[in-house]
Amino acid sequence: MNFGVVRDNLPYLLLGAWPDGPLGGAALTLVLSALSGLAAASVGLVLGIALALVRNRWLHAAVLAVLAFFRAIPVLLLIFWVYFLLPVAFGLDVPKLFTVVVALSLVGGAYLAHSVYSGIQSLAAGQWLAAAALGMTRWQVLRLVLLPQALPMMAPSFINQWVSLIKDTSLAYVIGVAELSFVATQVSNRVMVYPAEIFLAVALIYYLFCASLDLGSGWLSRRYAHIPQL
Repeated sequence: MNFGVVRDNLPYLLLGAWPDGPLGGAALTLVLSALSGLAAASVGLVLGIALALVRNRWLHAAVLAVLAFFRAIPVLLLIFWVYFLLPVAFGLDVPKLFTVVVALSLVGGAYLAHSVYSGIQSLAAGQWLAAAALGMTRWQVLRLVLLPQALPMMAPSFINQWVSLIKDTSLAYVIGVAELSFVATQVSNRVMVYPAEIFLAVALIYYLFCASLDLGSGWLSRRYAHIPQL
């Protein structure tokens, strides 16, 4: 095997056409996953809290139905819907990067919402009653009592979802976003040989990204494993 082709094209695999052109490659994969991870965390937190606070059974069922919808559809299909359907239906010009971030954050947020809800529900029910006896509203109980305890325990789930998002960014390839898989294919098509070496290098880069986050998830799990429930 000849990994010289990887060495010769490593700057392009890592940064794409930057600084002479737009950012791409592994750097764009990190940017997409970071933006999608932050957006998914926000969506998951809001919808998870909504599940915990909403007492109307029909509204609660509606939130669950929305989450089930986004958990059921493939990310690839959602990317196609956002990128191709919105311009046709509403005449919107949807940027490619925005499309990928929206699709990944909606699907990731739907999964995280259940993690947030489960984390809140795992705490002793007596805390709601005790705080209510002190005159606190449900929102105050959640914000001041429950979330400070639940969020550290949810952190590994958020990191694990980020690992999934890093891998799912490769789906941006289908609409021409120059992330790592896309530029690797460009390199492979240009040199016409050594595809195994090129994609082994790509797999190694993905592994390094995901393994680093996995180590962080394990560290957080050990750090907060001793936290007692009140």
